[in-house]
Parts: sequence; C-alpha cells; structure tokens
Amino acid sequence: MKLSDFDFELPERLIATRPAVPRTSAKMLVAQGDHMTDTTVANISDWLRPGDRLVLNDTRVIPARLSGLRHRDSAQGPVQARIEVTLLEPRGDADWTALIKPLKKLKIDETVVFSADLSARLVGVEDGQGRLRFNCSGEDFDAALNDAGAMPLPPYIAGKRPADAQDMTDYQTVFAKNAGAVAAPTASLHFDQPLLDQLAEMGVRFSHVTLHVGAGTFLPVKVDDIADHKMHSEWGQVSAQAAAEISATKAAGGRVIPVGTTALRLVETAARSGNIQPWEGDTDIFITPGFEFNVADALMTNFHLPKSTLMMLVSALMGQKTIQKIYNHAIESNYRFFSYGDASLLFPKTQINA
Repeated sequence: MKLSDFDFELPERLIATRPAVPRTSAKMLVAQGDHMTDTTVANISDWLRPGDRLVLNDTRVIPARLSGLRHRDSAQGPVQARIEVTLLEPRGDADWTALIKPLKKLKIDETVVFSADLSARLVGVEDGQGRLRFNCSGEDFDAALNDAGAMPLPPYIAGKRPADAQDMTDYQTVFAKNAGAVAAPTASLHFDQPLLDQLAEMGVRFSHVTLHVGAGTFLPVKVDDIADHKMHSEWGQVSAQAAAEISATKAAGGRVIPVGTTALRLVETAARSGNIQPWEGDTDIFITPGFEFNVADALMTNFHLPKSTLMMLVSALMGQKTIQKIYNHAIESNYRFFSYGDASLLFPKTQINA
C-alpha cells in the first residue's frame, strides 16, 4: 500500500482551533458500514445499547510546552536567549527528553530558567532531541510545571494561535487521571459527566486504560511504501480489571467500543494472542488494512490528517473505500477536523446486524 492511498483534499476552513461548546454539542457522523447518519455526540445513546462497553483512555495531559531563558557570559557581557521546550517523555526522577528550539544554541550543562521554581540543565543530545535534568521532581515538579507550562496543542492549532488558559480545561478529558501524555486522547474530549452518567444509567459500561499519548502521534509518514514506516512507541497499561471486564463483555455478546485510536491501539496490543490480557509496556503497534481486530467491535474517533497513521487505522477497521466515502461526506457536510473537531462513530459492516 502506498501513502497516496490515504490522501485527500481538506479545506483549511474545516480545521478546528476551538472545541464545540458544550462538549456534547459536537457533530457526530455515525457510519454503519457505508450507511451514514448525521447527529451529535449528545445523541450517542441512540446508537449504543445495554451491555456495550466503552473503553476510555484516562491519561492526563501535562502542560508540556515551556518557554525559558538561557543565560551566558560573553565578551560583551551577560547575554540571554529565549529557549522553547516541549517535553516528550520522562527518563527517570528528574530527566525528560524534549524538543528544544533552538537546540544548537544550547550547550551541554547550560541551564534554562522557566520560572522562579522551575529550571533545567541540558545533560545530553540524541536524535535531534535534548535530555533535560530538572531542578525538582515528583509533586514539586508537577506543581512547578502546572504554573510555568502551557498545553502542548497540536502543530496545526499551535500554528494558528498560542495555547491559553482555556486550553487547560478544553484539552483535558473529564476523566483524566494518570499524568504523562503530551497530547490528548481527543475523541474523549467530547464527553462530559452528565453524558457519562446517562450512558451508565441505560446500561452502558466503562473500562479505563492508560496510554500516554506522545508527540509522535503528529509525526508525518515520510515513506511512500507504508510497510517501511517505523511507528513511534508510547507507554500504556491495561489493568487486570480492565482486561477481565472487556473479556466478560465479549463473552456476553456485548460490543467493545474504544473511544479514540489510542484506546484501540492499546487494547489491540494487549490482545495480540487472540484474547485480551493484562498488559504494560511500550507499544508501537501499527494498524493498517489487513489487520485482524481481536477486541474492537466499533470505534469512536475524530477526523484525521491526510496520509496519517490514524487514517490507515480507520481504513483497517472500515475498509479503504468506505472510509473514502465517510470522509467525502464529512467534508461536504462541513464537519470540523482534528483534535478540537467533530466525532465519528464507526461500525464495521460485520457489526451492523450483530
């Protein structure tokens, strides 16, 4: 398969820079095979039934974007320079890998000051990324980061406007629990607590898993033959409880519906043996057409970038021709795309009468 197989023309006007308010007012395209219905997230209960299980990614996005100053003595006297940092992944108690701009201007052992309480020293460089050692860790680091950092909005939003205080709420799910993500599981942003309560009351069940979404989720695919693409890895965990709940739902004939591609990738990683098991580690699972799904009976997800690994994933679930029809309809109907955009609820043909 070629990268061009997953390309399409997307009008710039359909890229959302703010979410729908309230969250549940976002539009939702329900696809049962290639049969499509336009509705809103608030009406998702019309498409679910008692015994269904939604799998939710409870990762918490950290305010991973930092702006600081590097101080240095020069022949002309003390000078300072602005350094922009996006945290990527923890590497021990106080160390993080990070994207640093401009990296080449920062020397090993130099310190960047982000606030009165937060600073970091560059201790290494590898593969275009820096390794920073912060002046604090644990709860002290969390508190200092919350004060100094901004939400790491995706590049296609950050290029249009800076992150602000509203994003601290908008770019976080209402059930976020385990801190560590540098990108949100965006399909889950559409839920508020009243909608979750409504679904629970009608007999829909929930399982929580954790996948710390990394900045690699936005990396472009640069190879023409997608078989040559190396997927980024992300840390995840499926608890024994979650695995047991999902197995019980499957055994009882209920449908398991991950909310978001992150939840789907994680549960399918934990089920490569055929049946889902408790699992913890780094996953670089790459889901493309021909993939055998062992857990997901359907998927709730946003609308994705052309030529992205996520377009390949939804094509694997629904079929390439069907996804092309779905995306053509979404564009013609002015659905909003990407992280702050509208939703889709995708049922493969095998699930229409199941």
